[in-house]
Amino acid sequence: MKRYLIFGAIGPLVGGFLMLFAATVASGYWNDTNWSEIGKFLGAFVKTLQYSYLFGIVPALMVGAIDDILCHVKRISPVVRVLIIGAIGFATASLLYGSRGPDTGVLQFVLYGIVGMVPATLSSWLAHRYADEPQTVHST
Repeated sequence: MKRYLIFGAIGPLVGGFLMLFAATVASGYWNDTNWSEIGKFLGAFVKTLQYSYLFGIVPALMVGAIDDILCHVKRISPVVRVLIIGAIGFATASLLYGSRGPDTGVLQFVLYGIVGMVPATLSSWLAHRYADEPQTVHST
């Protein structure tokens, strides 16, 4: 249960921030910036946070379910599991969002892939750190 709470709380928060950042980079917002522009960006993030949770909670919980399934496979180490979850997050987000809009190319593919990879990897690592029960070691 802790795993799903971690994915549900962290995923949309970080993913929403990175999605807004990727959209602003793709639009050229960061070409001429100053401190007031950064303030506007953070204000827009706070105003759109509710929508990040509205649209991001289900994908985050789906990735959390995949992480939970991989957690029960004994042959997969936690590091490999985090890398697999990051790759799944990158692939799904880049395929869903990377080819949308007027500008399509490698930059958009990578930016929107990072939108899925970073929250998935961070949530999987935090779930390993705080939600997994410690394994007892038996000597043979």
